[in-house]
Amino acid sequence: MDSARTSQSDSAAFSNSLMVDVPPLDPNIYFLAPHEAEFFKAATRIDDDEMLKAHILAAQEKAYKVVPYPCIHHFGFLRVGITMLPVYQDILAIGRERPGAIFLDVGCCFSVDSRKVAFDGFPAHGIISSDIKEEFRELSNFLFRTSKDTWAGHFIPGDVLDPEMLSVAPITRGPKLGSPPDLSTLTSLNPLHGHCSVIHVSNFMPLFTEKQQVHLGRALAGLLSPEPGSFICGIQASQKEKCSVPLVFGSIKQTLFCHSPESWTELWDGTVFEKGEVEVKANAREVSFMGQSLNIMAWSVKRL
Repeated sequence: MDSARTSQSDSAAFSNSLMVDVPPLDPNIYFLAPHEAEFFKAATRIDDDEMLKAHILAAQEKAYKVVPYPCIHHFGFLRVGITMLPVYQDILAIGRERPGAIFLDVGCCFSVDSRKVAFDGFPAHGIISSDIKEEFRELSNFLFRTSKDTWAGHFIPGDVLDPEMLSVAPITRGPKLGSPPDLSTLTSLNPLHGHCSVIHVSNFMPLFTEKQQVHLGRALAGLLSPEPGSFICGIQASQKEKCSVPLVFGSIKQTLFCHSPESWTELWDGTVFEKGEVEVKANAREVSFMGQSLNIMAWSVKRL
């Protein structure tokens, strides 16, 4: 086993062995902003507010039994966070303008961001969602009232620290590679090396140690297309100086490793990629999450 790997590490402190005392679900904290309600009504084809709420609560309950992530308990999966990224319109433009563009969403949970990208015009047949839990395939279909016959996107379950799922490959440089593999046949991310136009990784990297984040950065970089303008992006917790941050959820005590915008930039521009090979943008702002003050950083790493 790779020394960087931990068993079921994508689930971090929320693996089955630690699901001993988590807060019960509370429907009173359910909330949809107007733009979120508009999206979910259109995507689920449920126009009535109370019927939509009941449907979302049912999806939440199903998911919480699979793995009680804080983002499920606190309805974070409803926030459609990808639209907050400064590069969101760039994602849609790549989907419109680049033939065969591939969008990969790592740590997707319900695949809400993938569904939103497709809703806004990125071709669904070029979208891949991935999470460690196989159950999120059907949970996404339940939430959005779709099936394998009505949703053209793809789902690949697996642990991204398992080299059989995602190995570290040399960064692709030079001309664009040939045709990508048939996405419908994939059982791991490895055949995508050098083919991904956009890789979205939100609220995911801080779940890992600093060493593991370097490993994951290199693994994700190997998936990125060499075409200029291809990029990796996300939103995540950050700090003014990189450090470990405790996070308590019920009886579970989790440690996040949070980078600062400066250390995050250094990781990608000079450690993962050669210096000057990419343009990194990382901007942080302070928010409240689970009763704690956190800095949230929106970032992108773009091939030049």
